[in-house]
Amino acid sequence: MLAESGATTAPVFDPAAVPRVLPGHDVWDLWPVQEEDGSTSVSGGHELWMALSAPALGHPEERHDRARIRLLGRNGDTWQDLGNAFADGASPGSREWSGSAVRRPDGTVSVYYTAAGRRGEARPTYRQSVVEARPALLADGDRITLHQDAGHREILRSDGRTYLPADEADGAPGRIRAFRDPGWFRDPAGGRDHLLIAASTAWDDTFTGAIALAEPDAGGWRLLPPLLVAEGVNHELERPHVVVHDSRYYLFFSTQRHSFHPPGSAPTGLYGFVAPALRGPYEPLNGSGLVIRNPAGAPDQAYAWLVLPGLDVVGFANYRSPQGVDLRHADAGRARANFGGTVAPALRLVLEGTATCVVPARDPRGAR
Repeated sequence: MLAESGATTAPVFDPAAVPRVLPGHDVWDLWPVQEEDGSTSVSGGHELWMALSAPALGHPEERHDRARIRLLGRNGDTWQDLGNAFADGASPGSREWSGSAVRRPDGTVSVYYTAAGRRGEARPTYRQSVVEARPALLADGDRITLHQDAGHREILRSDGRTYLPADEADGAPGRIRAFRDPGWFRDPAGGRDHLLIAASTAWDDTFTGAIALAEPDAGGWRLLPPLLVAEGVNHELERPHVVVHDSRYYLFFSTQRHSFHPPGSAPTGLYGFVAPALRGPYEPLNGSGLVIRNPAGAPDQAYAWLVLPGLDVVGFANYRSPQGVDLRHADAGRARANFGGTVAPALRLVLEGTATCVVPARDPRGAR
């Protein structure tokens, strides 16, 4: 088990006590709408963000079966609900999972996301498709929406050779193959767009989490060899993304303690690697890859961290887990009472070559 260190351990907070940004709904897996230079897009005085959301009902783990992408406005520490990103039934899946978004010069927003299951299915399945929708952004004062008539098209699927298909009918989060979480990145060396995908490689071992890379090709996208493979070590490398800092490429992803082999052999956290170029070669940050971990006494307090270009880190408030109990398998009442389901307190990274340190983010009003 990786030792707890102040440089890589997030401050303790109570997930269930954090104010909800969307009353009556769980919110998780946030990402900003980016400009093509990587900065966060602003409209009507608000930063534009997206997140997964679902009504705060029943067991928190059931939210994945009702997930929709929500458009949010952010002004400092205040969040504004701008409604579902897409019309009901627009997605080719039965629900919408994580992705990324970039605002284009023509006023549209490329939303890359995961369509989970199939539209109209009688019960949730776990087929995952990487989809792009490109709606126009409509802004009228404080009213900001995405045009609802945009098409949704599958742009990437696993090849069945390097990457396994994520097409299981049965399963649950943490126990299924992955081909999801498309993360958009424009490489400053050449200015070419890329997508990073949480994938599963076609190796013999059960623990085959990987980060796939794709690049544009003849009007579509082409899969490239993986940037990182966790064969025999970890099952899921979720929400991969890259930040360029001091001419180095920092590759980050989140994973949970139960995804390691053996389970619990490393903490739930944000992990990272660094390279001189997008395609590597990568070496682990801090010698182990661990960048931010939850405290040992609160092993599930936050998850799904995203490092922004300015090195602020956002995530969501997950479970208050007394004595390290895994509340994913608790009864619905107990799990719900200990679940955050909202934006976690922000953090900030300090990067110095292959070393990192996490500190509380500066309050948007200028105080610590």
